[in-house]
Amino acid sequence: MRVQDTPAGILQQALTQIFEQSDESAEAALPGLPIQVPLNITASGAYTWDPQLPIAQPAGSQIKLEDAGPADAQDLILPFVSERLHLDIDGRYPLMVASGSIRRFLTEEINWIARLRPGSAPNQYQGAIWNKDGNLASFPYTNVDIVVQTSPFPSLRKATVTFSGGGAAKRVRAYQFNSAYFRPVEFEFDATPDAKPVQAIQTHAHPNRPASLPSESLSIQKVFQRAGFNVTTSPGASVVPLAGAGANGQWSDMEMHDAMQVYWSRFANKSQWALWTFFAAQHEQGSSLGGIMFDDIGPNHRQGTAIFTNSFITQAPAGDANPAAWVNRMVFWTACHEMGHAFNLAHSWQKALGTPWIPLANDPEARSFMNYPYNVAGGQTAFFNNFQFRFSDAELLFLRHAPHRYVQMGNAAWFDHHGFEHAAVSQEPTFKLEARVNRAKADFEFMEPIVLDLKLSNATQQPQIIDEKVLLTLEHMTVIIKKEGREARVFSPFARYFWEEKKQVLLPGQATYQSLFISAGQNGWDISEPGRYTIQMCLHLGKEDIVSPPLKLRVAPPRNYDEEYLAQDFFTEDVGRILRFDGSRVLREGVDTLRELAQRLPESRAALHGKVALASALVRDAKSLDMSHLPDGPVAQRDANATLTLQRADFGAGSKLFADALLGRPQLAAETLSHFDYHYYVDRYSDALAGQGLRREAGEATATLYQTLQSRKVIQPVLESIKAREREFKAGGD
Repeated sequence: MRVQDTPAGILQQALTQIFEQSDESAEAALPGLPIQVPLNITASGAYTWDPQLPIAQPAGSQIKLEDAGPADAQDLILPFVSERLHLDIDGRYPLMVASGSIRRFLTEEINWIARLRPGSAPNQYQGAIWNKDGNLASFPYTNVDIVVQTSPFPSLRKATVTFSGGGAAKRVRAYQFNSAYFRPVEFEFDATPDAKPVQAIQTHAHPNRPASLPSESLSIQKVFQRAGFNVTTSPGASVVPLAGAGANGQWSDMEMHDAMQVYWSRFANKSQWALWTFFAAQHEQGSSLGGIMFDDIGPNHRQGTAIFTNSFITQAPAGDANPAAWVNRMVFWTACHEMGHAFNLAHSWQKALGTPWIPLANDPEARSFMNYPYNVAGGQTAFFNNFQFRFSDAELLFLRHAPHRYVQMGNAAWFDHHGFEHAAVSQEPTFKLEARVNRAKADFEFMEPIVLDLKLSNATQQPQIIDEKVLLTLEHMTVIIKKEGREARVFSPFARYFWEEKKQVLLPGQATYQSLFISAGQNGWDISEPGRYTIQMCLHLGKEDIVSPPLKLRVAPPRNYDEEYLAQDFFTEDVGRILRFDGSRVLREGVDTLRELAQRLPESRAALHGKVALASALVRDAKSLDMSHLPDGPVAQRDANATLTLQRADFGAGSKLFADALLGRPQLAAETLSHFDYHYYVDRYSDALAGQGLRREAGEATATLYQTLQSRKVIQPVLESIKAREREFKAGGD
């Protein structure tokens, strides 16, 4: 007889299930036979109430379940009621919190949260409900009394909750244990051969660490298990071959975004809580970009993150005691940080603004995965000297107990009533922030994508030091879009970037510039319908918030039937993503829509934007993730056949689209694309021309850029840099 078939072996297998979270994670090995007692059995986890099944009353309980009637008449309709309890009282990082949700009629949801203290009886916990959300009239209760029945066997674990207070009769629910974790999540890790992925580290490998930090092998999976997630994943990072992907190992936004789309389209029927982490060597922006977080991929709102291991995150400080361990730790931290964003965790220093679940104070000194190591006093050395490789208690409260709808971004009803009144605005601001559209009137055609030119100026008489990518890092900024007659919304971009922090000096009156595509993001098309809109933003700079003046703009109604008809296909997520990421080789329906737009409405501004996106994808070869030959079956069996292939450029077609959009009507292009993006796209086009040996044509395109921006009174340093490029192209002409 096998050991696992003996009574002790059967008990051992049962214990394997209950120790999912009792101390470390499901990875923790159980003690060998014979089994030792007493057992460390935890009560934390998720419990559910099923109105169809009676649950035994906990031993010794004074509660008579049969005497406890429904809370209200709605509870009598049992098939349309479901309840969930999250109990957080022991195990790793216990918060002494209980929370719950009650769903009725598939749409109505009530959520509550209570802070707990031990009661007078064993396994009893009591506390006041301090946060409620939803239909509060049907849930007046103010206190909970919880009695837990523990057992080595999950099926015998129960929690009975008595709700009281608020002038209502007591309400009793007996919940059945469901899982030692609060939420399930699926992780997938893949990497290119030229990347150096890190999924686990030895916590004592680097000498700069807390004295109390346990020595262990810590994996990404274990980090999130300790946060309360039931993590499933393939055994290890699969290598996606680069053979056939061409010589250029750098990744563009379009290529990486397309890879995310291909990956999730292959697994469209998988569970919603899923995250793909893809390790690659380097982005085309170079070593200054360490990672990208792509949000809401596909119909099930999947998340994907790219980590670039040939970047600043693998550049150990000079003289470091163990550079290899420093690099591994930094790549590990970056992966956990970016993955934390997938659960809508804000940075530790930006929690006070936006759409907070529970009002939180900024904590720029937090030793959390969600804080930047170089942000704290003393820099990364001080950070890692006191970092326990965990999320903060406030973040754990969100991960374990936030209602599902708070995980979704976008709602900004608070702005309608309070604006930015809580922003830390100085009476004498250090900087001036402006959002501009560089046209006489802020009027836009129907379907015209809106790109803002952002300007941040030094408003003092002294030089000021800023992060050189401060306007590019939207984590530093809250952007509000309000349509007249509608609730305001927070703009939430399709992707977030983890940049190396580099400082620059702004002299008095000097400014830095950036563009912002604001029409579409995770919320869909925030600006689409005709009408009047107000846009306002707040830039968070340390202890000071810089609020821009409101920008009011108007979107015109459609001019004809063709515009109304095409709008149905234009205002889609795919088209929004193609415009944001400068093209796609995989979102074919969106590409077809932009082609049809260019054919039927060639003079429209929307068509000009579409031509730029189409051209960007055609003028260069592009890497593409090929998963067409993957077998069906478990996650662990499917990655070996994934490959990267090279899709060849169609330079002739792309060049024609670029020339028509950028050079045919340059003043119009500069106005609708924004000055910043017009400069960017002409540079990309001229580089593509030069790459084909067409340096004279590249010089002519650059000359058009110079003349256009000069007439639009762009600042002299920018014009001088354009003129220098023009001379360089013409000096090496045909």
